[in-house]
Formats: sequence, C-alpha cells, structure tokens
Amino acid sequence: MSGATAETYEWLYREFTDDAHETWLFATFVRNLSPQEALRRIGVTPGPLGESGFGIAACAAEGGTVLIECGWAGIIYDMAGPLSVGTSTAAVSATTKNEDFAHCLDGRLVTTFSLYSYSLREGADPDRLRTDVEDLGMNVDGDRVGCPEDRVSRALALAERATGVHLSSMRYAEPALIGPTDHLDPYR
Repeated sequence: MSGATAETYEWLYREFTDDAHETWLFATFVRNLSPQEALRRIGVTPGPLGESGFGIAACAAEGGTVLIECGWAGIIYDMAGPLSVGTSTAAVSATTKNEDFAHCLDGRLVTTFSLYSYSLREGADPDRLRTDVEDLGMNVDGDRVGCPEDRVSRALALAERATGVHLSSMRYAEPALIGPTDHLDPYR
C-alpha cells in the first residue's frame, strides 16, 4: 500500500488552482499502462492540440500513467471505467461546481463519491477504500462541519493508494505525450 498523503500532491493541486482559489483539474491514475496505450484506449491520437486547445497529457509515472486533461469536459474522468480493463484506475475531478472521486477495477466501478459526501458513496464495493479514506482524514461519515481545505490533494493521494501509481513533480515536469480531444467533446 502506498503511503501517499495530501502533502504528496499539494504541488499538483496548486498547479491547477488559480489566485482566486478556484481549481480546475481532471486527473486519472492508470496502473501498468504506458502513456501511448492509455491514450489509445480513450481514442486520442498523439499530436498537436486542435482549435479549442483542449487535450490530454499522458504523463509517465511510477507504476503506470497519469492522464491530465487540458479542458473542461471531464473526458478522462468519464473514461476511467474503459481505461481500467485489465488494470486499475482512479480518477479525480475538481472544478468550481463539483469535486468527485472514482475507482475502477477491470472495467467495473468499485466506488465513487463526492469529496463533500463520502457517506453517499456508490459502486460494486463502495467501502473498499474506507481505511485509506479514514487514514487520509477525509470526511467519512459526513458529521464534520465543513470539509478539509486540502480535500483535492487528499483525493489525489487516495488515487495513488488505490492504483499504486505515483506521479512526482519531477516526472510531471518531463515532456508528456499529448493529444487533442475535440473529437470527444460531449458538448458538441
């Protein structure tokens, strides 16, 4: 089991949070897949971004790949299930409207929940990550007033714990495999 903590991913949270403290991040951790294979599975061909500037960056990480979306459609969050066939994924979505987590194993949704309401989790095995959720200090029972301010960093640490994939800031700084997603835009 990984010992990732909120501090492990504070740098990634800050990378996608502006001066007004608004975060816009879609990240999916994929166990044992190369960046090329992860992009292939979701129908993204490596190359320059299209007119919109939206795309996916596939970052090689220890134990697999971390996909980070450049855009606002949440494509990689919604594709966590298909990406997990034969492996494991964990996806974090953090926007001004929603903050969610999903863990999939071999094409099956294991657990999903809002970072504001773990008590309303769903999936085939919704309590599979409960020990890690508790260890990370996430609001398990919904009985705390408010949520931890670093809940997105905690969710990213949970993604590492669920998949065993670790993305360091040094690996993130390396060139990533990038491809456009205009053809996948659900709002077209």
